[in-house]
Amino acid sequence: MNAKFAIEWKKAPIEGAVTATVGTVVTAIVRGSGRSEEAIFSTDGGPARLEVTIETEDETGLQGILVKIDTPDHPFSFFLRDVNKAYPIYIPAYGVAVTQAEDDRTYGQIERDVKALNLVTELQRIEDEPEETYENAAEHTRELASQTWLGLSRDMRIFGVGFRGVGGEERLWDWVQPRFHGFEAKLPENEDKPVCYRYMLGRGVGCVDGVSRRLEDGSLPILHASIVDNDVVYDTVSFASYESSPLKADTLRGTHYLAADGFGHFHMLTEEQTALRERLLPEEMNQEEETVLYFRAVATNKAQVPRYAWFKNVVPNAFVLNDDKQYEFDGGNGFVRYSENRVCCVSKLGGQPLGTEETAVLLAPGESIAFEFYLPHRPISGERAERLRRQSFEERWTECRAFWREKLSRAATIKLPEQRIEEMVKAGLLHLDLVSYGLEPGGTIVPTIGVYTAIGSESSPIIQFMESMGWNGVAERALRFFLDKQHEDGLMQNYGGYMLETGAALWSLGEHYRYTRDEAWLLEIKDRLLKAFDYLANWRDRNKTKELRGKGYGMLEGKTADPEDPFRSFMLNGYAYMGMSRLAEMFANVDPDRSARIEEEAQAMKEDIRQALFVAMGNSPVVPLADGSWVPTVPPWVEHRGPLSVNGEGGKWLTHGSVATRDSLLGPLYLVFQEVVTPDEAAADFMLHYHQELMCTRNVALSQPYYSIHPWVHLKRGEVKAFLKAYYNGFSGLADRETYTFWEHFWHASPHKTHEEGWFLMQTRWMLYMEDGEERLNLLPGIPSKWLEHGNIIELDGIATYFGAVTLSVESNLEQHEIVAKVVCRSDRKPNTVSIRLPHPEGAIPSRTVGGTYCPTGQNVLIERFDGNAEIVLRFD
Repeated sequence: MNAKFAIEWKKAPIEGAVTATVGTVVTAIVRGSGRSEEAIFSTDGGPARLEVTIETEDETGLQGILVKIDTPDHPFSFFLRDVNKAYPIYIPAYGVAVTQAEDDRTYGQIERDVKALNLVTELQRIEDEPEETYENAAEHTRELASQTWLGLSRDMRIFGVGFRGVGGEERLWDWVQPRFHGFEAKLPENEDKPVCYRYMLGRGVGCVDGVSRRLEDGSLPILHASIVDNDVVYDTVSFASYESSPLKADTLRGTHYLAADGFGHFHMLTEEQTALRERLLPEEMNQEEETVLYFRAVATNKAQVPRYAWFKNVVPNAFVLNDDKQYEFDGGNGFVRYSENRVCCVSKLGGQPLGTEETAVLLAPGESIAFEFYLPHRPISGERAERLRRQSFEERWTECRAFWREKLSRAATIKLPEQRIEEMVKAGLLHLDLVSYGLEPGGTIVPTIGVYTAIGSESSPIIQFMESMGWNGVAERALRFFLDKQHEDGLMQNYGGYMLETGAALWSLGEHYRYTRDEAWLLEIKDRLLKAFDYLANWRDRNKTKELRGKGYGMLEGKTADPEDPFRSFMLNGYAYMGMSRLAEMFANVDPDRSARIEEEAQAMKEDIRQALFVAMGNSPVVPLADGSWVPTVPPWVEHRGPLSVNGEGGKWLTHGSVATRDSLLGPLYLVFQEVVTPDEAAADFMLHYHQELMCTRNVALSQPYYSIHPWVHLKRGEVKAFLKAYYNGFSGLADRETYTFWEHFWHASPHKTHEEGWFLMQTRWMLYMEDGEERLNLLPGIPSKWLEHGNIIELDGIATYFGAVTLSVESNLEQHEIVAKVVCRSDRKPNTVSIRLPHPEGAIPSRTVGGTYCPTGQNVLIERFDGNAEIVLRFD
C-alpha cells in the first residue's frame, strides 16, 4: 500500500532526507529544480515542491507512521495521519507546508489561504482580551474549600481544623485533628489509629451551608469562622498555643528536624540518619507540655424572640452515630477523658465547666453565650488538665496574635491595591513558616511541603520566597537541611527516590548567595558543595558514551517525580546545569580555579542538553495551533518522540488526573527557566504555544498546575496579559478563597500544600520585581494596570533582591494627571539600571516623563546609571 504527500518550501535551497518509521521512502522534485534519489533530495534556488511516496505492506499501520524531514537547519516530523489538504501542516517559522499530493497549491497560496481565515492563537486571543482579574477568574474556575492547619511554627505538633465536612465527608461534624506534620496523631485508646475529635455547633448539617471563614488580620494562623443557623449565629475563633508556657519567640522550642522529617510522607533516611532519629524520638515525642488547640464559639441570638443555641461537646472519633464507648465525660469539670489521667479535652460554657455533653441554651434577643474547649495534642493528666482549664482564652488569643504579628514585622512589607493579594502574601509567608520544623533558636529546619517532607525541587520556592521577604537567616537554616542530609558520595536525596534534588538544591544555595554574598558561609559549606558537584560530574561521565551520541550524550538519567520514569529528562538535566552554573558563580571569588572548572563542565552540559533538545524537536511531530499554523514539539525526555500525551508511540501516560502531566508539569519548557534556552528563542516560542493550547485551560496547567513554569516565561517575554491569565486563574481554582490555603491538585488531594503556595508567592514576587542579569532590576513588570487607577498606592519596603534591599513607592494621582514613583536602594551592590513599569489603566502614553526615559512598548521608565535614589513622575496632560 502506498501513501503520497507533498512538501512545499517557500525558499530554497534545501537538502536533506525523508525517513519514516515504517515503509520505503521515494521522493521526487515536481516544482523548482534539484535532484532526488530514493529518500535523499536537494533543491536549487526559489520555491520548491517535493512529492513523497511511502510504500509499505502494513495497511493497518499506515496512519500511525511518523515521518521526518531531516534537513540541516529546520528538521521536523509529523504523523502521516495528520496530512490533510483542508488543514495543511503549515509551519511559517520554517517556511514549509505539507499537504496531500492532489493539493497543487504553492507555499505562498497555502499561507494566503490560512491567513484569510483570520484566526489567532490562544495566546494572541488572550492578548486581545481585557486584562484578567480575580473576579473574572473566580467566576470561571472551581472553588476548593480546604481544612486549615494551625500550629506554632517549628513544632511538628499541629492541628487540622474544619467545619461541616470540609476536608472529607468522613469528617461529617465540625472537627479538629491533631497531626504530627504529615501524619494524623495516633492513640493507644484507638488501637494506635488516628484520632479525630468532632463536635457540633447549632442543630446540624442542613441544606444551607451557612459557614464563612477568615484568617485574623486576613493573614495570621488564627481561624475565625461564622456559622449561621437561622436566627442564631455562632462566631468562632481557633488557634494553637502552649499548654502552660507563654507563646513567644524566646519560648518556642520547636522539633528536631530529623524527627519532623520522618513524619513527612515519602521521607528518605540513611541508616545513620535513621539511628540518630530513633535516639532523638523519645525526647521529641514526650515534651514537658503539649501544644493545645484553643477554641471558642460565641452564640448570639439575632431574632426578636428567644431562640435556642445548641452545643455538642467534643467526641473522639464520632461519625454518624454518637459513639461514647471510647471515652467518658466528667460533667463536674468539663473533662473528656479516656481514663483518670488521660484527659483529651477541657470544655467550658459561659466560663464554667461544661456540665452536659449536649446542651441547649435559650437566649434572649441579642443575648450571647460562649462555648470553649481546649484540646491538647495528646491526652494529659488530670492535674495538668485542671491547670489548662484555668487558662484565659482572651490572654492566649492576644499572645498568639502578637506572636505571629512579630514574625511578620521581621519581613519585608508589601502593600497593594488588591487586598486579597496583599493578604495572601502575608498569609502565605506564615503558612510556609508554620510547617518549617526545627529546633529554635538556630537549628536546621526541614522546609516541608504540605503532608510531605522537603524536596530539593519543591522546597525551592518556599526557601526563595523567604529570601525575597528578607528572612535570609530562616532560609539558610532551611538550606542546611539538604547539606546535613547529604550522602557521603555527594547525592542529595530526601524524598521518594527523586533524582533531581542535588541540582535543584545547588540552585537554591546559589540563590541564597546572590541575596547575601555571604562568603564566610560559603567557605563553611564549600566541601559539601564540591561533593555535590563531583556527584553530578561523575554521573555525567557515565553517560558520555558513543552509543548516546545524539540520544542524550552526557545527560543524567533518573526519576524526577512520582512516576517511575528513569529517563534522561530535560527537567532533571536543566536543574543539574543550573545548580552547577550557580556553583561556579559562588566560587568565582573564593576559589577562581575551581570556579572555572565547574563553569566549563556546566557549559558543556548546557551544550549537551541543547543538542539533545534540538534533535528531539526534529524527531517530534508538529502540532496545530488555533491560528491554522503548526509548531514543532518536544518530549519530556530524549528517549521519546513527541509529547507523550499525543500517544505517537503508544503507552499509558495518564497520571495524577491528567494525560498531559509529564509533558506539561515535568516537560522541556523548564529549560527556559533553567537558563538552557533563552526566552526569546524560537524553541521557547514553540514550546510556549503548544503547551498553552494542548495542556492548559485558561492558561493554567492541569492537575498540579504550579509545577508548570510558563507564567515565568511569559513575564520574561513581556507577555503581561498571558501572565495575569495564568496567575489569577491558577490561585482562584486551587487555593481556598477564604483562608488562602492551597491544595496540591484540583481534586482535593493533599492540603496545606506549601510547594504550590510557594510558587504562587514567587509568581507574585516576579510580578512585583524581577532581576534581569547582573546589572538590571525590573520593578512591577507584571502588575495589572488597574492597580494604577486614581488613588491607588503600591509600597514595597525592604524587599530583598540580588542587589540588596529595595524600597519602592508608587502613587497614582490621575485626577491630577500624574503617577509618581520613588525607588531607593542603599546597598553597595545596587543595580546599574532600574526599569519601573507604570501602566496607565487606559493605556495612555505620558506627555512628559521626569526622572527617566519612557518606553511606550513596555510602559516602563528606564533609569540608567541608577545612583540608589530616584523619583519618577509621569504627566498625562
